Amino acid sequence: MTATQWDHEVDVLVIGAGAGGMAAAITAQIEGSSVLVLEKTDRIGGATAVSGGAVWAPLNSQSARVGHPDTFEKVWTYMQNTVGNAAPEDMQRAYLNACAEAVEFLDKHSEVKLAARAYSPDYHPDREGAALGGRSMDPLMFDGRLLGKHFRELRDPLPEFMVLGGMMITMTDANHLLAAMRTFASWKASMKLVLRFFSDRLRGYHRGTRLVLGNALAARLFKTLLDRRIDYWLNASLKSLVTSDGQVTGAQIERAGRVVRIRAKRGVVVATGGFAWSEKLRKQLYPEPTGPWSMFPKTNVGEGIDIACAAGATIGTDHVSPAFWAPVSILERADGTQVRYPHLVWDRAKPGLMAVNAAGRRFVNESSSYHEFVLGMYRSHQTVPTVPAFLVCDSPFMERWGLGLALPGGRPREHLIRAGYLYRADTLDGLAAQLGIDAKGLADSVDRFNRYAEANEDLEFGKGSTAYNRYLGDPGQKPNACLGPLRQGPFYAVKVYAGDIGTACGIRCNEHAQALDASGQPIPGLYAAGNDMQSVMGGEYPAPGITLGPALTFGRIAGRHAAHRSSDSR
Repeated sequence: MTATQWDHEVDVLVIGAGAGGMAAAITAQIEGSSVLVLEKTDRIGGATAVSGGAVWAPLNSQSARVGHPDTFEKVWTYMQNTVGNAAPEDMQRAYLNACAEAVEFLDKHSEVKLAARAYSPDYHPDREGAALGGRSMDPLMFDGRLLGKHFRELRDPLPEFMVLGGMMITMTDANHLLAAMRTFASWKASMKLVLRFFSDRLRGYHRGTRLVLGNALAARLFKTLLDRRIDYWLNASLKSLVTSDGQVTGAQIERAGRVVRIRAKRGVVVATGGFAWSEKLRKQLYPEPTGPWSMFPKTNVGEGIDIACAAGATIGTDHVSPAFWAPVSILERADGTQVRYPHLVWDRAKPGLMAVNAAGRRFVNESSSYHEFVLGMYRSHQTVPTVPAFLVCDSPFMERWGLGLALPGGRPREHLIRAGYLYRADTLDGLAAQLGIDAKGLADSVDRFNRYAEANEDLEFGKGSTAYNRYLGDPGQKPNACLGPLRQGPFYAVKVYAGDIGTACGIRCNEHAQALDASGQPIPGLYAAGNDMQSVMGGEYPAPGITLGPALTFGRIAGRHAAHRSSDSR
């Protein structure tokens, strides 16, 4: 393709406007390159905007200040005890050597502001090298009003992360709202939230502008694009990469119904969000059974990976799991649409909830991480049907904590029962009959579970046995924050499926985020970031934030390397 055939020209072209893509764009522009960001939807933020927003960045400068001084040797030991050989050692080292610097770079040059958690255990706190805090960071709350007219271009969060039809809340906010009628401090905090939300709605905003979690991170990155006048195109879909003499020199995209050819003089960064909604790649790479159970945006269909592979890139094979898992319950609406609820951190660890398979038997520590919970589902499914599995609780639990989309505190839930999402019965036998599971097995499991609750020790699966378990339990429940009886009807249950919160399998890259060909050599001009890149965690899940941490880090690495690459270099 000759230069006269190009419709547009930039130094660095970024495909995808999630955390990885925006971090690459911001870095490349700061390093002196002209940049264009392409987003195939009509919203900025990608999966980042609907995520929990945690960023795992070991060795960050705030760790010691929040009481958890860290060392490379300690975190490397933890990586070896969790990730091990599931990902190349050089990529793991590259991440640990660069993630703290990426956080500092973004803090200095962008609106991205993160705060280290004073207490947030790694997901395997019993393994050597684990930390109880400091490594995971959260984006600071962001005022969406600062985006001005562009606020509507930011992807909305999941409805499950909002209350009152548009008010975002964190776990701390949720606890205040639940305790608003019990303590003055919670009432005051709740009133502040609600008044801010109604003020936003009265001013014409389509939802609350107090942004938290991943929506705040996406907004902060977006605000930086706007402030730095980095060009972005919405509704612009990647169709193919253009190559010349073994190099990627640009891309063909579709915008407003026509093909546009864009020259990228220094590089193309592919960051389209992975393949969670690609039926082809799910069947090829996921274990069975699988289905359309992902919490990722439905537009994440893997075209970035497919198109990069067509240009010579290869998919990684050294992972232990192709995705990052989460149990997901699904509400089928009367109009045929679905609502998916990820059971991440709210209900499973609380005292009084039990998970069972079709035999009515427990199969996993309910307080383990969402990823480990689904791995437990798949292990159990090899001998007993466990996909779907069932989360079971009693009436006091329901009123105190709720269960998935069924909210606590006496809130309406009959519509969920009629829709077949929530199951309710006066007796355990009646509940087993509704679920189609073994009644004797369920009764025996409940009896064992209650005896463990009385003894404050789960002898079968260790619910509440680690710092991470107890972190998500009920702090008022002593001595085991995760164990409580399941005795008082009516009894409730929801089905949960082997859902995911993103893919771990993607384009093989080197430490510069350059895509690698079949011989392991970098493809000049082609980079990957975010979920399009083979995970540096290899499909393991060591701690909260292990997707966004690498997305920001390798996005920064890709942007920097591309910005300093000449168009004729290899």
